[in-house]
Amino acid sequence: MWWVWVLGVLVIVAAGFAATAVPRLRSARLRRRMAWSAARAAIDIASVSRDASQSRVIEAERLLDQAVNLAAHRGGHRAAEQAERLAGHADRLWRGDARR
Repeated sequence: MWWVWVLGVLVIVAAGFAATAVPRLRSARLRRRMAWSAARAAIDIASVSRDASQSRVIEAERLLDQAVNLAAHRGGHRAAEQAERLAGHADRLWRGDARR
């Protein structure tokens, strides 16, 4: 009859673990999806700025290529944030070139 108590404790421990793990995993997945959405938007904006630019900006092209490569390889939210930063910097370079 002691095995019933052991089984009950195991069920309670498993339920506690699931109650903490499921929301954390869901939050991480949502954070990653939001980060990649922002990165793709930044890449698209930088691409538009590149197309509107009158001249070539080599550094901006290199940064955008790095951002696109990061996006192609996917990854976690840190990779997405890095891709967003690279694309944003490339966009600023092209916009600065357009103002000259």
